[in-house]
Amino acid sequence: MQSKNFIRFSALAFTVALASGCATVTQEQFAAVQATANNALEEARLAAAKADNAHTVASEAAYAASQAQKTAESALACCNDNADKIERAFEKAMAK
Repeated sequence: MQSKNFIRFSALAFTVALASGCATVTQEQFAAVQATANNALEEARLAAAKADNAHTVASEAAYAASQAQKTAESALACCNDNADKIERAFEKAMAK
């Protein structure tokens, strides 16, 4: 029974010592931690802004590519129509 009380007392004493050791943070230590956190937050904000910008640029590039695809398809259709007209004219000329 005494060993259980001794263990409990030791655990309690260790916990109190540990807690009191953690409670002694100097103003300089706190300021350093706060500065590090503020720097990390600022870097995260800058990264988010860069990501937003990259998304905007990518969206604009996708739109431009879509427009270029439509223009190419239209040009190909025109080319095919012209080839068909030339073919028909050639066949008509050869039939005479």
